[in-house]
Order: sequence, then structure tokens, then C-alpha cells
Amino acid sequence: MLKILRIIFSITVLTLSGYGLITKNFELSSYMIFFLGALMLVTGLVELKQDRKGFWGYMSIIASLFAFFVVIEGFLLK
Repeated sequence: MLKILRIIFSITVLTLSGYGLITKNFELSSYMIFFLGALMLVTGLVELKQDRKGFWGYMSIIASLFAFFVVIEGFLLK
């Protein structure tokens, strides 16, 4: 399940970032950051589920929370 979510979020982030770079239209960048945060959250959960001894799982979750915070603040300031 988590592998499928990682693939879906990866394709979505790549599509939105490619669209922004090609068309120079960055109106969808907040959605890209949201999906990037979701991708990092799933990646952190996979790291924690595999019981790896490093702190990269926690760092991914913290970075995803920061990305969600940025998206929420961006929507509130519009």
C-alpha cells in the first residue's frame, strides 16, 4: 500500500514540477509542495516501519510537517 502511494505521489510531484518548469506557470506550486510533503510523510513511515536505526524516518516526517505548514500558510495568505 505504501509503495503504491509513493509511486503515485512521485509521479504527481514530477508532473506538477515539470509543468511549472516548461510553461513558467507556477500557480500550481502549492499543490506540488503538498504532494511533496505527502511523499516525504509516506517515505518516513516506510523508514520507521522497516525499523532502520537511523533518524532519517523522523527527519522525513518533520520535513513533511514543515511542507504542510508552508502550504497551509500559503493558502491562508492568499
